[in-house]
Amino acid sequence: MRKFGLIGYPLSHSFSKKYFSEKFEKEGIQNCQFDLYEIPDISDFEKVLEENRELEGMSVTIPYKQDVIPFLNELDPACEIIGAVNCIQIRNGYRKGFNTDYIGFKESLKSWLGTDIPKALVLGTGGASKAVRIALKDLGVDFLSVSRRPRENQITYSDLKTNPAFLQKFPLIINTTPLGTFPKTDEMPDIPVEMLNKSNRVYDLVYNPSETTLMKACLDRGGKVKNGMDMLVLQAEAAWTIWNS
Repeated sequence: MRKFGLIGYPLSHSFSKKYFSEKFEKEGIQNCQFDLYEIPDISDFEKVLEENRELEGMSVTIPYKQDVIPFLNELDPACEIIGAVNCIQIRNGYRKGFNTDYIGFKESLKSWLGTDIPKALVLGTGGASKAVRIALKDLGVDFLSVSRRPRENQITYSDLKTNPAFLQKFPLIINTTPLGTFPKTDEMPDIPVEMLNKSNRVYDLVYNPSETTLMKACLDRGGKVKNGMDMLVLQAEAAWTIWNS
């Protein structure tokens, strides 16, 4: 039996097991299974591998996309630049990290907006945001990161409130935080949504629910929105290719 799986915490919202289980059935892929490994601490990763020596590939989700790196033998060159891992190829115990979030986000954004991609605000600075920022750079899109803490080339949520013109100068808003994810669907990033208008675009990496509170706020003010489902499918298929290469 070929085994694959996902590590993260919590995993109640996981897309991966359902996706791969259905993929194996629909495509007649025999002797494969995909399991969830909900670990409360990244140090438990070694135990997962020890108890499941058949594992050939792992997906990685919040909050371990950066924390897992010291447990790997090698990083794909693109993954080194991004600084976050969401896919691990395992060959005879040798672990190589990749980032398929980059592929999924880049291709889905191009499919949605074409070549006319406006300047962007990237909400959040975690592992997913790193892949998003590299994709935006490669697409030639100007952007600012938004976090709770001020840093170089980064503004805060307080800055957005005191100077809401940022929402007009950077009309594409990309949420890379988990805020709004089921079951806490009423949560959203702390931005002045009353300043949104029809020129704004919201790309929310959250996929459950399909319409987040942030997306609804943008739609209510005439803007356009997209959730993270296309990105998820594209990154999952990229992972499957890596595991079988």
